[in-house]
Amino acid sequence: MTRFTLPRDLYHGKGSLEALKTLEGKKAIICVGGGSMKRNGFLQKAEDYLKEAGMEVKLFEGIESDPSVDTVMKGAKVMEEYGPDWIVAIGGGSPIDAAKAMWVKYEYPDITFEEMCKVFGMPKLRKKAHFCAVSSTSGTATEVTAFSVITDYEKGIKYPLADFEITPDVAIVDPELAETMPVKLVAHTGMDAMTHAIEAYVSTANCDYTDPLALHAIKMIHETLIKSYNGDMAARDSMHNAQCLAGMAFSNALLGIVHSMAHKTGAAFEGGHIIHGAANAMYLPKVIKYNAKNEEAAKRYAEIADFIHLGGNTTEEKIDKLIELLRKMNDELNIPHCIKHYGEGGLPAEEGIVPEDEFLKKLPEIAANAILDACTGSNPRQPNQEEMEKLLKCCYYDTEVDF
Repeated sequence: MTRFTLPRDLYHGKGSLEALKTLEGKKAIICVGGGSMKRNGFLQKAEDYLKEAGMEVKLFEGIESDPSVDTVMKGAKVMEEYGPDWIVAIGGGSPIDAAKAMWVKYEYPDITFEEMCKVFGMPKLRKKAHFCAVSSTSGTATEVTAFSVITDYEKGIKYPLADFEITPDVAIVDPELAETMPVKLVAHTGMDAMTHAIEAYVSTANCDYTDPLALHAIKMIHETLIKSYNGDMAARDSMHNAQCLAGMAFSNALLGIVHSMAHKTGAAFEGGHIIHGAANAMYLPKVIKYNAKNEEAAKRYAEIADFIHLGGNTTEEKIDKLIELLRKMNDELNIPHCIKHYGEGGLPAEEGIVPEDEFLKKLPEIAANAILDACTGSNPRQPNQEEMEKLLKCCYYDTEVDF
């Protein structure tokens, strides 16, 4: 038996933020990030709509990118004191992910972060509050998923929380919010969405319910991401839908080692963060080459190439065409091909933020952590320690995967 879970209600299209007026409750807390939602007037609109619904409203502001365990604990304490029956998270993946984790801690004050990280082992939620997610970026799709990523900065590790319990009750996918994204964010979140869709399609947990969502998302992203990056707002609107479809796919089909590697390299280096979407963009072509040694995965990568009409006669040619496309997209989006050339803000650089000696020193531990990541289990080819280290080296130097 397999489960397929999505939010109960999903409101989409321009102006769908207004759906907040339909929520029924007494108290709402809005969790929000660094200020773009306030600057663009969306936070005020959300607050006004909730008040129109008859609710008292409190704000929890300033959730950082790559939210920390500390932020989660602080937010949960505020919730415990305030007692909301609706948690509304608005913004990119970070405030929504943080609010999901806060939700668990709010409902179960004694739960530890380690207990929250147990894959598909969370207690039943909704005893105190329901959850509404409003996405402003076109990538993580956390508004429809059973996942949240929280960073333990002391350990330098990102931990994915995974359980259908944290799938939001209501998702709002309003493209007006996404139109305010800076282009760098368009690039990184867009390639995150592409990675979600491709990994979901080749995951060992794929099924008839997830495959159409994944394939259509890949097609839409292929057709609209570069246009969106170059300022086409109709394409930007389409990307907001595409990333959500990719999220529906991977929330149920799960992911693979592109994400495992991105989670474990993201906060590991002293020179700075490797932005999640950029990490996925760099690692995806390498992982495709690695996974293609698995016959079923190779067949499915070739199906993707056929679906978006990339050409090629043999399975191997089709996979090479797919890899070539993804690398070309990275070039057009100004994303580097490897960690060695990953510069400040995710831009290509001759000398990146991760020195070679630091990478090699931390490599065994990062590889071991990536193997243990929640996303590794559904990858079509299971790497051992030696293979994971070799794969990460390929991602550092941009060398050929031939094993």
